Amino acid sequence: MSSTTVANGRKRLSQGLTVTQKVFVTSRNGNATKIVREHYLRNDIPCLSKACDKCSKLVVPDASNKLPVFILSESPQDLKADNIGKHYIVLDTNIILQSIDLLENESCFFDVIVPQIVLDEVRNKSYPIYTRLRTLCRDSENNSTKRFIVFHNEFNENTFIERIDDESINDRNDRAIRKTSSWYAKHLKEYGINIVLLSNDRLNREKSKLETSTDDEDNTYITKSLMQYIDLLPNADLIKDLVPNFDTFNTTAAKGETLLAKEFTFEDYYSTSRIMGGLKNGSLFQGNIQISEFNFLEGSINLPNFKKPVLIVGSKNLNRAFNSDQVVVELLPESQWKAPSSIVLDAEHYDVNDNPDNDDEEDDGILNPNKNQDAQNMLSDKQRRLLAQDAILAQKSNKNHPTAKVVAITRRSWRQYVGQIAPNSVDKQVGGTQNVFVILMDKCLPKIRIRTRRANELLNKRIVISVDSWPADHKYPLGHFVRDLGDVESSEAETEALLLEHDVEYRPFSRKVLDCLPEEGHNWKAPTNINDPQEQAKDPLLKNRQDLRDKLICSIDPPGCVDIDDALHAKRLPNGNWEVGVHIADVTHFVKPGTALDAEGASRGTSVYLVDKRIDMLPMLLGTDLCSLKPYVDRFAFSVIWELDDNAEIIDVKFTKSVIRSREAFSYEQAQLRIDDKNQTDELTKGMRALLELSVKLKQKRLDAGALNLASPEVKVHMDSETSDPNEVEIKKLLATNSLVEEFMLLANISVARKIFDAFPQTAMLRRHASPPSTNFAILNEMLQKRKNLSISLESSKALADSLDRCIDPKDPYFNTLIRIMSTRCMMAAQYFYSGAYQYSDFRHYGLAVDIYTHFTSPIRRFCDVIAHRQLAGAIGYEPLALMHRDKNKMEMICKNINKKHRNAQFAGRASIEYYVGQVMRNNECTETGYVIKVLNNGIVVLVPKFGVEGLIRIENLTSDPSSSAYDEIEFKLSFMHGESNQTRDIYVFDKVEVQVRSVVDPVTGKRKAELLLK
Repeated sequence: MSSTTVANGRKRLSQGLTVTQKVFVTSRNGNATKIVREHYLRNDIPCLSKACDKCSKLVVPDASNKLPVFILSESPQDLKADNIGKHYIVLDTNIILQSIDLLENESCFFDVIVPQIVLDEVRNKSYPIYTRLRTLCRDSENNSTKRFIVFHNEFNENTFIERIDDESINDRNDRAIRKTSSWYAKHLKEYGINIVLLSNDRLNREKSKLETSTDDEDNTYITKSLMQYIDLLPNADLIKDLVPNFDTFNTTAAKGETLLAKEFTFEDYYSTSRIMGGLKNGSLFQGNIQISEFNFLEGSINLPNFKKPVLIVGSKNLNRAFNSDQVVVELLPESQWKAPSSIVLDAEHYDVNDNPDNDDEEDDGILNPNKNQDAQNMLSDKQRRLLAQDAILAQKSNKNHPTAKVVAITRRSWRQYVGQIAPNSVDKQVGGTQNVFVILMDKCLPKIRIRTRRANELLNKRIVISVDSWPADHKYPLGHFVRDLGDVESSEAETEALLLEHDVEYRPFSRKVLDCLPEEGHNWKAPTNINDPQEQAKDPLLKNRQDLRDKLICSIDPPGCVDIDDALHAKRLPNGNWEVGVHIADVTHFVKPGTALDAEGASRGTSVYLVDKRIDMLPMLLGTDLCSLKPYVDRFAFSVIWELDDNAEIIDVKFTKSVIRSREAFSYEQAQLRIDDKNQTDELTKGMRALLELSVKLKQKRLDAGALNLASPEVKVHMDSETSDPNEVEIKKLLATNSLVEEFMLLANISVARKIFDAFPQTAMLRRHASPPSTNFAILNEMLQKRKNLSISLESSKALADSLDRCIDPKDPYFNTLIRIMSTRCMMAAQYFYSGAYQYSDFRHYGLAVDIYTHFTSPIRRFCDVIAHRQLAGAIGYEPLALMHRDKNKMEMICKNINKKHRNAQFAGRASIEYYVGQVMRNNECTETGYVIKVLNNGIVVLVPKFGVEGLIRIENLTSDPSSSAYDEIEFKLSFMHGESNQTRDIYVFDKVEVQVRSVVDPVTGKRKAELLLK
């Protein structure tokens, strides 16, 4: 290729410029290796402004033969203030990291340029914020108000800069941002559009002003801080609440407060070098902290070699850690080790009279339980290593747990939070800006202090806030208001709140995603004849499908189900065995790897089922129509077909893509009635009866192998058909047909797991369930031993299952179910993984008692199943497996996301039920039977099976004289003076009690909740 030297080591190629860099790397043996890197520059990267008529002549099609879309408006916002005029905004990295909520707001920041170097920095510092920024840019094509573009300054020959000698990377990147701003200013000067660089970096702003004062007048651009720019906007007063809050005390000096005068302070975090050294020599430990659901001032962290969690007790030792933060901890001396707290303490009722303008420390022993005990700071690293060994040994012999303090936070779990303003923190006489507390929905988190001018307006509203910082001299974290969801208790606000709180993506699918759907829409039909040459020309894979439309197939689902994933059939074979088929919706026919639709499904991970709505993983066209195995229509499916003998032993199994026609869609109850009706003698009904008989044998085999039969307090909320208001709660009833479907879905999942693991031993998508450590059952076993002279065995899943069968109380049939519910909470969570991540022995699913397992049977609502379908298609030679599902790193990212999304979906579903149960009880105060499942120092926790709810009854609601109570942790007993007779009443764990259930509004928080009162 011919080339000519241009300048500064750049060469002019036929397609543009290249920059050559030479780096010498020294190896361990002292040899130097020269590495040459070439960075290609282009002159055809457009500004993407509709006002520009020059760039449109330069652009060339991309690899997909598409031209770039010009996004930025030809008539951007015109600010008269400060002579800014019509302008585009260029963002510095700190603006995005600190103010992504503000950038997403529809009432400001309309035409925005994100330099590529800024995008890269954001990705390196916060991937969640990077994702939100990419979404803003991606959606700009179809957004009439928000127009964000990424400008590839690092590949444009006019904006690329090289790092100069002794220049830090950060300074070089700042200079690149200024160069981009300067180029845009000159480029768009003739169109009357100015450039505003927004940066909260004072030095960067000063250098900008210095450069623009010496540059050519055509290159001049405007530089502002975020607050300076916001002040110029016509709607500044409405959006100032969204500006990040990094130190409210800067604005409260008028009250006579200064930072020097403040008494409250947390301990400073350790330096990076001290942390690295401590982690290496074993004196410090790293892990994720979990805050107790009953005491927000007590956390725990699971560490390798420690059988029990290490406790972190008190605000000072927690040292500003949030639930799920990744932290570094240091063990405290043995004299300060203690058992987990038996006291209930939540943020919403703690220090309710705190002044949001005051951060003075309260010397109550809770914030700092180790006050005046500073001996631990004098321990050497060697002594701390010995302390760690003592801690491991001590856990084997007593109830005390080692305790620790947080010395660093390596990764924050901060996100957007939902809450409401604490009414007693608002000064109703103040009409302007004031500091207020926000009580979050997540009880594991502290109050957040925000600064707002809308405090009175936002009372009794569900609001979204972001956390900005938690300085060492502030008792509470600082945040800012993001948006108002609506009135507390309104179904719309509460539903959106729980979706946000559990990180559920609920926005409509984007245009790019919808463009991936079949053009025919609802008119799409499976081919009548799969051997038709014309149809095979349209779909070359059609010839690999099997036509199963002659099979008597039906589906059995919950009533009202429209996203039908699975269907079944059974047929007696001439040799006396049974042909049994499980047919699963062929979602992967429509969802191809690497498409926008695939990326959206992978991101959402799962559908989310709430009481009043369903949040789909895939667009409704697929989920409820084209993929759904509805009756009387032809549908594509992925079929698993076994030959089973009368004992449900597998003789043979085949896998095939197919075309099916379901004969009927039954609810569980309808299917049960048809099976039980002796007058029904048609072939479809006979097949259903055969399926039921075989499923009973399959289940017995699982139970004999040690499969667990656990329980959960599941209820169903009935909605009024006209008003959509909740009007009744009932315990879910399970029929034999529920088990019928479950057993064959399990069998399909196991069979598919074996097949895809054989074909792809390193990247097969599987699901495992680890055996629980004995410590998980320690407290439950103590309760059972002390109260019922029973115990749960943990030698194997079979031993556990048998011991659960023995946990019965002849006087109370529900007791066994109660123990199964409590045992479920002691189990480890099942997780998705790729096969290369574990040894085969660790693939085991403990609860199902099988050596290998996956999820294959619900691809409409679970992305794991989509991947399993693709891998199975590759395993049987239907079509090659995409490279992304052969890559361990990509599979690890997928597994991590779907594990998180699956867990969040479960929590969101439970939260929805809890909210609607509260609404049902609003007008239905009643007395119900409950069971004591936990006894605490200052209350008891009671489960009410009828409503599937559990609640804390505080000691204040148990007796008129709380000081009379006595807690016996050995006997799991709480004693107190009860009633007017002042007789002592003893409450033990597992006691069956009568409770008054009613719905009340908390006077402190304004939240409605189910309140239980002991009768």
